[in-house]
Amino acid sequence: MSRDEADRTLARLRDERERISGALLELEAHHGYQLLEGAVLEGATRRVQSEVRAGMTSLWSLFDVYGQVLRDAEDLRARHAKPSQAQLAELTWMLAGPSVELPAEEVPLERRTLLSVPSGERLTLRSAVERMTPMYEEVARSVAALDAVWSALLSQLAEVEAERRAADELLESLGGAEPELDRLRADLDSVAAVVRHDPMALARDGRADTARLDAVRAGLAEVRRGLAEAERLRDGFAGRLRGIAAVLAELRGTEADARRARDEVLAKIASPVLPDPPELSAALADRLAAVSRPARGGGWNDLAVRVADLERAARDALERARETTGVIRGLLDRREELRGRLESYRVKAARLGHAEDAELARIYEQARELLWTSPCDLRKATVTLSGYQQAINARAKGAER
Repeated sequence: MSRDEADRTLARLRDERERISGALLELEAHHGYQLLEGAVLEGATRRVQSEVRAGMTSLWSLFDVYGQVLRDAEDLRARHAKPSQAQLAELTWMLAGPSVELPAEEVPLERRTLLSVPSGERLTLRSAVERMTPMYEEVARSVAALDAVWSALLSQLAEVEAERRAADELLESLGGAEPELDRLRADLDSVAAVVRHDPMALARDGRADTARLDAVRAGLAEVRRGLAEAERLRDGFAGRLRGIAAVLAELRGTEADARRARDEVLAKIASPVLPDPPELSAALADRLAAVSRPARGGGWNDLAVRVADLERAARDALERARETTGVIRGLLDRREELRGRLESYRVKAARLGHAEDAELARIYEQARELLWTSPCDLRKATVTLSGYQQAINARAKGAER
C-alpha cells in the first residue's frame, strides 16, 4: 500500500472497529441479554444461556485480537510521519495480511510432543470481521428469541401474580381459608418457577405458550370475583344488621303498645274478643344475634340468605303487630265513636225541640251510663244508642206530619 492507501484503510478500519464495539456493547445491554446475566437457569434456557455466553466470549476474544492488531498498526503509522517502504510493507501486512492470530486451541495430550508449541489460526482483519459477523448474528438471534418468549411470560406472570395478590388481600380481609385459592397458588408457584428458571420450556414455535398462566389467571379471577362479592356482602352486612335492629326496636315498641292497649281494653271494655298479643321480637332478636356472629372465612352467601330471611320476617312481624294493635285499639275507638254519636244525637234532639223530652232523656242517660262506665258493654251500648237514634227520628217524622 502507498502511504495514502494505508491512511485511508486505517480510517475505514477505525470506523469499523467503533461500530463493531458499539454493536457488541449494545447487545450486552439488550434486555434479553440482561435477563440471562446472573440468572440461575435450568433446562433449555440454561443451554441458551451457555451458548450465548460462549458466543459472547468468543466474540470479545476475537474482537480484542482484531483490535490489538489495529492498534499496533495505528501506533506504527503514528511513529513514522513518512514511512519507508519496509514500514509500508509492514503496515500492508497488518492491515491486509493474516495478522490476526487467534488464541491457540488446546491440543490433546496424546497429540503433543515434548517440543510442540500449539499455534492458532491466522486471519486477516477483513476475515476476522467476516468470522465475527455470523457469530454476532447467532448470539443476537438467540437473545432476541429468548427475550420475546421470556418478556411475554414475565409480563403475563406479573398480571397473574397481581390477580393472586388481589385475591390474597380480599381473603385476608375476610379471614378464614379458601381451598380453591390454595390450589391455584400452588399451580402459580409451579408455573412461576418454570417462567423464572426455564422460560424456553414454555416456548412453542418461537412464541411464548401462556396456556398454563392463562388457566391460573382465569381461576384466580373467578375466585377473586367470589371473594369480592363476599366482601360486598360483608361491607353491607353491618348496615343491614342495623336496619334489622331498627325494625326490631320498632316491633318491640309496637308489641308494647299492643300489650298496653290490651290491658286498657280489658279494663274498659266488657267481655272483649281480643287477638293474642304479638310476641315475636324476642325470637327475632335471637336470630339477629346469631347472624351477627358469622363464621370467618366463608359462608357469606349462606349468611346473606339468612339475613334476607330475617329482614322479611322482621318486616312481616312488624306489620302483623301493627294490625293486631289496630284491632285491639279498635274496641276503644269504637267506644269513642259511640260516645261522639250519642252527643250528636242529643244535639239533634235539642234542635228539634225535644230537649225536655223525658223519654229521650231517659234513653240518653242509659246510653251515657253504658258508655262512660268501665268496663263498657259495647254491644248493649250500641243497641241502646240505636234505640235513642230511632226515637229521635220518630219524633222528627211526627213533627213533619
